[in-house]
Amino acid sequence: MRLLDIINAPWAITPEMLSEIQAIYGRHLRGDKIDLAELSATTGISFDNKAKSYSIEKGVAVLPVDGVLAKRMNLFSKISGGMSSELIGRDFTAALNSPDVSAIVLAVDSPGGTVDGTPELADIIYRARGRKPVLACTDGMMCSAAYWIGSAADLINISSEVATTGSIGIVGQHVDVSVAEEKTGRKTTEIFAGKYKRIASQYGPLTEEGRAYLQASVDHAYSVFVDDVARNRGASVDDVLTRMADGRTFNGSQAVDAGLVDGVATLAETIEQAREMARRPTSKQWAGVARANQEDSMDLKTLKEQHPDLVAAIITEATAGMDIKIAEARDAGLIAGSQAERERIASVRAQALPGHETLIEQLAFDGTSTGDDAAKAIIAAERQLRDQAGAAIDQEANSLVPGAVVGDQVASVKRSEFDAMSSDQRRAHMAAGGRVVD
Repeated sequence: MRLLDIINAPWAITPEMLSEIQAIYGRHLRGDKIDLAELSATTGISFDNKAKSYSIEKGVAVLPVDGVLAKRMNLFSKISGGMSSELIGRDFTAALNSPDVSAIVLAVDSPGGTVDGTPELADIIYRARGRKPVLACTDGMMCSAAYWIGSAADLINISSEVATTGSIGIVGQHVDVSVAEEKTGRKTTEIFAGKYKRIASQYGPLTEEGRAYLQASVDHAYSVFVDDVARNRGASVDDVLTRMADGRTFNGSQAVDAGLVDGVATLAETIEQAREMARRPTSKQWAGVARANQEDSMDLKTLKEQHPDLVAAIITEATAGMDIKIAEARDAGLIAGSQAERERIASVRAQALPGHETLIEQLAFDGTSTGDDAAKAIIAAERQLRDQAGAAIDQEANSLVPGAVVGDQVASVKRSEFDAMSSDQRRAHMAAGGRVVD
């Protein structure tokens, strides 16, 4: 970590920790070099803080994310125990690829750190989703850059009601060292090319133009932070801005209610939860399941009692525009029905035959008969008419020639009877095959 980064770079960290960091480097800036051996002898604290790799507990890799985070750590890592985001990413990838690891838990206790290196590490964790369960848990603090990283996990737990998370925001500072230099008899003159190369130089007061430049840089980093949290948590950017990203910190169940974390569970419970998720990869385990082995249930009645506003909003959204859609469907149905009725009537009338006009009109307007029905009815009516006509002819013939035909036998008449017939009766008798006998 370079001194210039400490002074000017944007940080995703709690303001209190940034002040402590700058106080340490303030000594360094004033020319008081930090002697770690002397500082250790004075305080009794060992500053030989080496980067921690992950441990494996029954197939679950536990990867610590401790202290102040930066892309690369050197002097400050020895003092604060901070960690490098590059090294965390290296160890995470190793655990992800290890056949001995079935799930990963990020054990986080960090106030955040530099923006540089943080989104890259968050992306590494986010892209691992679906390969192995990745959970994050804090038993102390998961703030700013540390939350940026933790939010990329499949699930986040907070260990207790006093553990802290949140502090979503970006902070930057400009340090003017020109007065301090004057007191030592020094004056730095910078030679540069390019309007913005040293627009916020530490060797002079900050101009309005320089302030605007630094503010734009901070705003951009903030927007990237918010976008990543929205993606990682499956929330909208507006929801993140409204509920989570105003710079506040949240404790315990406050963080659950704000949507920052999924539940309250200790690190040990989170490890067991990760192990269970690895055993049942198709079963989604949400936060809080490990705690007391208790699952929350929610039925419709409970939802209505506990969240009436939510139920009302769901109903309103579900029925929005329904009246219009019903009216449109009704109109479409009427049009389709009218068209179908016209086609039915036309098909009935197409079966018309002379002499059956009344029957055709009855069928056309009974509301149910089809063209096939009309054809069958017309055939039946025509057959009936023909049967009636045949019967009438037979009746008329019998009246003209009484007894002319009896069964299959042709009747015979005497000559005297034949002579008494009219000419039409004689022709009918002979046409029927009748005989005349003397």
